[in-house]
Amino acid sequence: MTIKSLGNPYSDKTDLRHGADCGCDSCLTGHGHDHDHTEPAAMSSEQMMERAVESAVVRSMFGQNDIARRSFMGMLGGTSFAAALASVFPVKQAVANILDDLGPPEKTDLNIGFVPITCATPIIMAQPLGFYDRYGLNAQVIKTAGWAVARDKSLSGEYDASHMLTPMPLAMTMGAGSVAEPYIMPAVENINGQAIVLSNEHLDKRDPSQWKGFTFGVPFEYSMHNFLLRYYVAEFGLDPDVDIQIRVVPPPEMVANLRAGNLDGYLSPDPFNQRAVYEGIGFIHILTKEIWEGHPCCAFAAPLSFATELPNTYGALLKSIIDATQYASNPENRKEISEAIAPTNYLNQPVTVIEQVLTGTYADGLGEVQRVPDRIDFDPFPWQSMGVWILTQMKRWGYIEGEVDYKGIAEQVYLATDARKVMTDLGYEAPTENYRSHTIMGKTFDPDQPEAYVDSFAIKAGD
Repeated sequence: MTIKSLGNPYSDKTDLRHGADCGCDSCLTGHGHDHDHTEPAAMSSEQMMERAVESAVVRSMFGQNDIARRSFMGMLGGTSFAAALASVFPVKQAVANILDDLGPPEKTDLNIGFVPITCATPIIMAQPLGFYDRYGLNAQVIKTAGWAVARDKSLSGEYDASHMLTPMPLAMTMGAGSVAEPYIMPAVENINGQAIVLSNEHLDKRDPSQWKGFTFGVPFEYSMHNFLLRYYVAEFGLDPDVDIQIRVVPPPEMVANLRAGNLDGYLSPDPFNQRAVYEGIGFIHILTKEIWEGHPCCAFAAPLSFATELPNTYGALLKSIIDATQYASNPENRKEISEAIAPTNYLNQPVTVIEQVLTGTYADGLGEVQRVPDRIDFDPFPWQSMGVWILTQMKRWGYIEGEVDYKGIAEQVYLATDARKVMTDLGYEAPTENYRSHTIMGKTFDPDQPEAYVDSFAIKAGD
């Protein structure tokens, strides 16, 4: 999916009859879709939404006669026309009201991909518990083997939206690990909810400094799992690129690889941490909430074009997801949810395993029953400071290089304004700020000083 007709509507050099993926002869030869070189190299998601509204208003004034529009802009001047339009049509207010004044969804039949893990709970449960139906959507949630498949099916347009790991839309927008495509993440799915599991063969190696030579699994390179594992072992003096091996293993294959001895451990989403205990082959070394209390993991994401081309559908889907996320955040609903997402077409796991994860009362594989109610929790607000932290770790470990516009990218992808608006509309409390400091293993992260934070680590790529 690509963003269409987002050329400057005030320019006499841009033909709005032709979209960004137009294949007509004039566009293919470079004559039909000239670009106004005063355009910025990149726009934030909010700016792109604003441009879409402006283009719609200008096109409605001139109808299909784009030659007349271009001629008019050339005579009057685009800047003068834009100022005159702004005086009679409040573009910014129109953008702000998109989620407030939704009409019927332009498209009701949607395909939404998910990887079968408990982090996807809101996206999955929204189907059997009726949250999509509540907002007029016939959404089908489609089980996906792993994150590379989820990424590729989303990029190809096979999925309208998808359950993704929080680093993925940042990486996809930047073109790290895939073609560059603007993506948005208007809601986080879960916070906490991960763990480091070790094979029972390593019951005597509880100190991470003893892990040299170990092989660990993570579900994807651009994942909180990868970045939290790297952070954790580095704090114990191990270089994750030298002293251990990190392999990408799809979550459903984690337990089998641990049993076969292909992995010494893994930092994985649940229910596969608890499943290793259930199978008697592994133990929970540490919950990731003990590394970073309240860290994000998975999210609801979509191409930016989904929101700009189908704003009513986007708004209805976002309301469905946030409503389901808030429902999941209530501990009293966790047993009902466990039963709803356990079947074969969803997680395909014993209800007992899912309940131990969602309720936080669980066997740890070391002979104890732990009670940690927020082992996994659900908070939809996409803190942009979390996006900045993820980008610092991508820079730290060499996944991105050169100068990084940390806040610019985080604000383009993590749509805090949209989340806040929907949370408020649905009667939920939403943060008033987009940034805050975070504490990871006792060290404070200041989102205003990302480069200093990267430089502060003794162990990082290239050292």
